[in-house]
Amino acid sequence: MMNPPVEALLDRVESKFGLVTLAARRARDINSYFNQLGGGLGHMIPPQVSSTARKPLSVAFEEIAADKIEWGEPVEEQPEADLPVGEGFDGDNDAG
Repeated sequence: MMNPPVEALLDRVESKFGLVTLAARRARDINSYFNQLGGGLGHMIPPQVSSTARKPLSVAFEEIAADKIEWGEPVEEQPEADLPVGEGFDGDNDAG
């Protein structure tokens, strides 16, 4: 049995797919945080809940249940507007 139950977590996201995606992304972040602890980098966010769970995915589910993280659409970077345009290009693709 999983604690917290999946049914309780589905209220916080739009679908089961969203729940799995959110938990997997956060579990990767938690895993990266624990892997970089000795490196002194300090740019990763530590776990947001006190947990006895040893696995990052379990901690991620506990964070979702505690409303510490929530689903948000990823921000896409816009391409540069000042890209150089090749000379003599008129948009035709015929080679002859």
